[in-house]
Amino acid sequence: MTAIAEPNAVSVATGRFTPLQRLLHWLMAIGILSMLFIGVGMVSTVSQAHLTLVSIHKPLGIALLVLVILRVAVRLTRGAPALPADLPEPMKLAARLSHLVLYALMIAMPLIGWAMLSAADYPVTLWSGFNLPPIVSPSRELHAALWNAHRALAFVLFALVLLHLAAALFHALVRRDGVFQQMAGGRS
Repeated sequence: MTAIAEPNAVSVATGRFTPLQRLLHWLMAIGILSMLFIGVGMVSTVSQAHLTLVSIHKPLGIALLVLVILRVAVRLTRGAPALPADLPEPMKLAARLSHLVLYALMIAMPLIGWAMLSAADYPVTLWSGFNLPPIVSPSRELHAALWNAHRALAFVLFALVLLHLAAALFHALVRRDGVFQQMAGGRS
């Protein structure tokens, strides 16, 4: 990952992200992959499973929103280990830009989902009896636009997740430059 702020003593000394950064990364990775597959299941069924998937998708989306806000705050305060000096500049730029887009999507997707449900006048239920307030007024047109945006951006997010995974494997198996270990742990 690229640095948004100066690296802190822990990441510089170990050449890795802090334990909290690694925990947040892997929790979010599991959550985002789950959300993508749950989303596919939601739109591909009209059975009772649809309602079950929706009841999981909504609170998980809000949980991921909270985690990404925490993750951004930690990233801004703790920084990140430097990329290898011999990494070509276009690859460094690609890493920086892809991470910015990933963070933007991790924030945008739950907010768009919440707005989409608000526009449809559906509650975002986190648990029995606790609903989040609507963030937009009910509107069929807005709901349709937000639904289309949520769906399209889910494909973009999935593509970026695959690209991120490919880059991680490239660093682990081809370059063997320690970038993968910065987030995965183990020897650099």
